[in-house]
Amino acid sequence: MAKILAVLYPDPVGGYPPDYARDEIPVITGYPGGQTAPTPQAIDFTPGQLLGCVSGELGLRRFLEERGDTFVVTSDKEGADSTLDRELPDADVVISQPFWPAYLTSERIAAAPQLKLAITAGIGSDHVDLPSAIAHRMTVAEVTYSNSISVSEHAVMQILTLVHNYLPAHEWVTTKKGWNIADSVSRAYDLEGMDVGVLGSGRIGLAVLRRLKPFDVTLHYCDVHRLPQEVEQELELTWHPDARSLAPAVDVLSIHTPLHPQTQNLFDDELIGAMKRGSYIVNTARALIVNRDAVVRALNSGQLAGYAGDVWYPQPPPPDHPWRTMPYEAMTPHVSGTTLSAQARYAAGTREILESWLDGRPIRPEYLIVDGGGLAGTGARSYTVTG
Repeated sequence: MAKILAVLYPDPVGGYPPDYARDEIPVITGYPGGQTAPTPQAIDFTPGQLLGCVSGELGLRRFLEERGDTFVVTSDKEGADSTLDRELPDADVVISQPFWPAYLTSERIAAAPQLKLAITAGIGSDHVDLPSAIAHRMTVAEVTYSNSISVSEHAVMQILTLVHNYLPAHEWVTTKKGWNIADSVSRAYDLEGMDVGVLGSGRIGLAVLRRLKPFDVTLHYCDVHRLPQEVEQELELTWHPDARSLAPAVDVLSIHTPLHPQTQNLFDDELIGAMKRGSYIVNTARALIVNRDAVVRALNSGQLAGYAGDVWYPQPPPPDHPWRTMPYEAMTPHVSGTTLSAQARYAAGTREILESWLDGRPIRPEYLIVDGGGLAGTGARSYTVTG
């Protein structure tokens, strides 16, 4: 029998379950490239339910308790006396989310001698100290591709929100109870004809490029792995060898690259200053890829016309985080990858991973970040947060 500790985000303020807007969601059985959607032996939830919060429990309680396993679910993850820290020392498995990360630091991993598996319910395992996980012989897995399209749709939405000045216009008819058309359109433009680029053309970045093509924009991208020639021709893409080539060439930049030492604080005052005046940045990758205060300065000076994204550091950010009050922003909490549609897939994928691990069967290779248990015989693979 195993102890599974899940760190999930808190329930809705109005209570659980919420009133759902729809009675069903589309069934997605596979992803671009041929990977199938998660295929657990069974699920104990209705797709479209709110599963990622504490009361949702990823739909796992019945499955685990019928096996005789212990299942602890909490949203309390900060401070020396947090539920996470109290329950961690004898946990075999920790489940966490990029949206409400349980930071598995080297200290926490060292304090958990029985910890054998860390699962990300979603995509993005940079809340796990991977070198420590490898030394600890842990397996680290995530539900690859489960919410990649969700994030790409969110990025396109935020691009349009910024360029068309949607939020200030909406505020005029709601909060301000006005009808100030001139004020609403004084910063509104068409996306058509603009140069739009993505930094990182993995699953999410490529999906963003494909969704932007019908807007009659000129598309650019930068990635260390160049896309196949037929894809470049199909989407009429211009490839850039590095971010310093890409940034000055575009009016809109969408960030989808992994966070690593070479990308941390990449968009500082210098690189943002090299962009066209009045450019837009959308960041649904990781907050630390941009310099927090450089973004604020660029918005205040007019170098950037807008900044949007749904990734922050830390998560959740403190009340006085400057991105909460900076001008010309369209920020959201980290929600792009946790739509109710995505939750159905990453909850099912989490169960699939658990079924395999608990039964001693190989975990899907595409889910493995670090194969500490040797079940798949793959060893550690390169980590990516691009989906």
